[in-house]
Amino acid sequence: MFFHNSKLQYEVRCEKPSPLFAKMLQQAIGGVEGEIRVAMQYFFQAMGARGNPKYRDLLIATATEELSHIEFLGHAVALNLEKAPAHMKDEAAKDPVVAAILGGMNPRHLLSSGLSAMPVNANGVPFDMSHVYATGNLAADMLANATAEAGGRVLASRLYELTDDPGMKDMLSFLIARDTMHQQQWLAVIEELGGLEATLPIPNSTPTSHEATEHSYVFLNTSLDKKAPEGRWTSGPSLDGRGEFGMRPAEPMGQEPSLGKARPDSGAQKEQM
Repeated sequence: MFFHNSKLQYEVRCEKPSPLFAKMLQQAIGGVEGEIRVAMQYFFQAMGARGNPKYRDLLIATATEELSHIEFLGHAVALNLEKAPAHMKDEAAKDPVVAAILGGMNPRHLLSSGLSAMPVNANGVPFDMSHVYATGNLAADMLANATAEAGGRVLASRLYELTDDPGMKDMLSFLIARDTMHQQQWLAVIEELGGLEATLPIPNSTPTSHEATEHSYVFLNTSLDKKAPEGRWTSGPSLDGRGEFGMRPAEPMGQEPSLGKARPDSGAQKEQM
């Protein structure tokens, strides 16, 4: 069950409305780096969380906060569209809406939403949930969440540089700060689980008898004309402490994938049978 406060989580001010910036803000709502994605990701992870209930509570609390971010970003989109006219004039070439569209405004902000936010990205593509990652494995989900927040912080930082509106910059500075916290909290869970060495490989519950461990820590160079890129991943102890990194040229170890003749009832050509 969820409750709602009529006030936004953070103040939203817009002194210089910009339909183009409204379009760019849509990425923070419905883009793969956006708030719909992380809200749904944390909700579905929480619904599948097993073990210590505090991690489910952490996920639910953060998912709910992300809904708050959708709300105030949606208000920011509407404020940036406030000065865009909602009617068409006779001379299309002189029409300010057409000019705004040609200048980068999303025409659906006029045609579909009545100058308000939509669950779409900056290109107007609806968010389809394909980037919601919820595996049921706590460590895997925490690493995915830290990555999601990193992408969100990159986006908010770019948006900050793309506006000269003081109110928008202030709002984005809050989002950047919250993305910092959320990165930290997901990585803190990894630390509580014993850090990378204890949590890796994921899942750490898979018996080693199920793994061809002779292949577990070997970097394969697939380039025919360059040496392997050497680094931490090519020598020294593995990050989980279970082995030593190495490297070798990639070589085929399997058979040629020939399927032979087609079945008579397969609908293939006679020449294939």
